[in-house]
Amino acid sequence: MKRAERQYALVDLLRGARRPWSAARLAAEFGVSARTIERDLRSLQLAGVPIYAEQGAAGGYSILREYTLPPLNLSAPESLAVLAGLALLESSPYQAAARRARAKIAAVMQEEHRGAVHEMLGMIQVIDAVAPTDDAVPLGLLSDVIAARRLVRLTYLGENEDGGPDLSTSTVRDVETMGLLRAGDAWLLAGWCRLRDAIRGFRIERITRLEILGEVPEPRDPALLEADLARWPTRRLA
Repeated sequence: MKRAERQYALVDLLRGARRPWSAARLAAEFGVSARTIERDLRSLQLAGVPIYAEQGAAGGYSILREYTLPPLNLSAPESLAVLAGLALLESSPYQAAARRARAKIAAVMQEEHRGAVHEMLGMIQVIDAVAPTDDAVPLGLLSDVIAARRLVRLTYLGENEDGGPDLSTSTVRDVETMGLLRAGDAWLLAGWCRLRDAIRGFRIERITRLEILGEVPEPRDPALLEADLARWPTRRLA
């Protein structure tokens, strides 16, 4: 059983349980170690599922009695579309949030749709044209960078003849972050590059170091970014 499937099953089991389940008992039920179960429970708690621990000989893990999951009433194709879309964010700066959202959606999916949806998801595969380098900045950090709106200093790899990252060349840039771009198969951090004194887009897989500086720069005129993007067929997500 995959990790996500096990977590969905954990939620279903605890929702229907009349008494708390210990980590050891849950581990035996799912055929994994107690440490694995505890990691799953922590992940679910971070995703917003109100799982709590009761102490004592008869203690264990439970879900709050007052907790009810919202009735989304999604059809099978709608559930597939939402889960597939969130899965595509695995290589984005919102990777962690997308995983938590997938767990929530899967937990409230109608039981009669669950098997068909997971079967169809298993038939969808993604080939990433450019894999991140081993030294790439963790994706989750970039969403914090965008929210902070502070000046960032990044080390950025050049481009080789095949269009991939050139590990032998790099520059250090101070960048005023302005947003994120999705260009073909790549995510880019968009901002005002002080080295080039212009708008630039930085492919995430080429950023090997990123430091959030203390300076909070004055916001640039949004028209600068709009003018730069006017060269491409773009659309907003909201």
